[in-house]
Amino acid sequence: MKKALLALLAFSTTTACWHAHQSTVRPAAKLDEDTSLNPRFFQPPIALAVSEDAIVRIVGPATTCSGTLVDEDLVLTAHHCVVARDERGQFTSKTLDASAMHIELGGDYLPWGTVNVKAVVAPPCGERGGRGDLAIVVLSHKLLIQPYTARLDNPPRVGEMLDPAGFGRCSMSPDGIHRTVRAGGEVGGIGSGVIQMTASVCPGDSGGPVFSRGSHEIVGVVSLSAMDADEHTRAASVMARVDTFRPLFGHARQIADGMSQSELPPLSCAE
Repeated sequence: MKKALLALLAFSTTTACWHAHQSTVRPAAKLDEDTSLNPRFFQPPIALAVSEDAIVRIVGPATTCSGTLVDEDLVLTAHHCVVARDERGQFTSKTLDASAMHIELGGDYLPWGTVNVKAVVAPPCGERGGRGDLAIVVLSHKLLIQPYTARLDNPPRVGEMLDPAGFGRCSMSPDGIHRTVRAGGEVGGIGSGVIQMTASVCPGDSGGPVFSRGSHEIVGVVSLSAMDADEHTRAASVMARVDTFRPLFGHARQIADGMSQSELPPLSCAE
C-alpha cells in the first residue's frame, strides 16, 4: 500500500514545478500588518509524494536513465548513465559534470519537482556496462522521501526472484513515460559483479533498481539487456551487483557530508 508523505525540498530549488498547497493556518490574534509576518502568506514549496518516488529519473545532456534514492541525498544509478559520449555516440570513461544533469521527481513524464546534482561518484570500470556499472549521484540537498535499502551484506542467490523498475519506454509502449516495475524472474547465474537473469527492460530503464521480489531491497541496477519493441518481452539481461562495490556508498556519503573527492582514496575495481 502506498504511504503518502510530505516531501519538502529546499527553497533554493527554483526549477521545480510544484502542486500548490494552500496554507490553512489562521492567526489566533491579529498580527503585524506586514504580510511577511502573517502565516496566511507563508506557502512553502511542498508536494505530496509516495514511497515509490524514491525511484527517480536522471536527465543528462544526451540521455535519460533511472535511479533510486538510497539515502536522503544519494541516488544510485548505472555508471554508463553518467559518462560522456564520443562523436559516434559511444560511451567514454569521462564522467559528466554534475551541472550537466538533474533529477526529476514523480512517477510520470511531467515531474512534480527537480533537484540539482552536486557530485558524481563511480568506480574506474563499468562505463560500458557489466561489472562496475554503478554510480551514485550526490544531490544538492536532502529530500524528505523515504530511501530504499541497498543489500550490501548478502549477495543475490541463484534462483532468487528479482524484478527491475525504471522509467524506460519501448517503441510499442503506450504514449508517455511512466515509472514501471518490470517483469523479472529467477537469477540464472552470479558472476563477478553481475547478475544474469531474464527480465523485461526498455531504453531508459538503465540504472533503475533491481529488487528482491516482494520488497524494496535493492540487489542490483539495470545494466545490459537484449531488447525489442515490446515492453513485455523478457530477454537475457545483465544487472550490476551492489554488494561487490560497498566502498562506493561510503565515498558518496562522505562527499555528500562535505569531504572533497581528492581527499578520499581512489575506488578500485580489483577482485
